[in-house]
Amino acid sequence: MLNTLNKLSLNKTAKIESLNCTGINHRRLLDLGLVKGTKITPVLISPSGDPTAYEVRGSVIALRSEDSSKIIINM
Repeated sequence: MLNTLNKLSLNKTAKIESLNCTGINHRRLLDLGLVKGTKITPVLISPSGDPTAYEVRGSVIALRSEDSSKIIINM
């Protein structure tokens, strides 16, 4: 089932299917290791609800909801 990353529950793992953005944002997400087939897991939500920390390839990165809504995942 395809969905966006910002809708993935804490500690649930999904695989990235595609990025729904272009330009500098697309390049930034690719540089962070968010490529097709990569497993990603939300591990922490900030007290204000945005950003969310995700574990990707052994590292933890924080993404704003605006950015994570552009990442298509397969749950």
